[in-house]
Amino acid sequence: NEILMHFRQKRKSMQDISISDPIDIDKDGNSITLMDIVQDDENILDSIDLSIQSQKLYHFIEQNLEPREQKILTYRYGLYNVRPLPQREVAKKLDISRSYVSRIEKKALEKLKDYFNETTAYNRY
Repeated sequence: NEILMHFRQKRKSMQDISISDPIDIDKDGNSITLMDIVQDDENILDSIDLSIQSQKLYHFIEQNLEPREQKILTYRYGLYNVRPLPQREVAKKLDISRSYVSRIEKKALEKLKDYFNETTAYNRY
């Protein structure tokens, strides 16, 4: 029985492969491993940091910017899955001049910059 169990176990594990075992060969003759195929170059910590910063940005926009500033930044930068638009199209959409869109956008971006500088400085201590 033990011998049979041993062979059954061997047969089950015969199809198991290690992530570092070669599974194919590339055009230059180098072996390709499963790790080469599934490896992600993006750093997970960078992804998490970006997600946290994005959440802070959306929260700040919703809580601290005027409705018109929110609309302009949303249209200009494609926030909330909106297609980004040039200033002239935003102006047309909101029925204001392009230069007014530019001024409001600049003011809103300054607020965002000040907010992120404050939170970054606060987090350093």
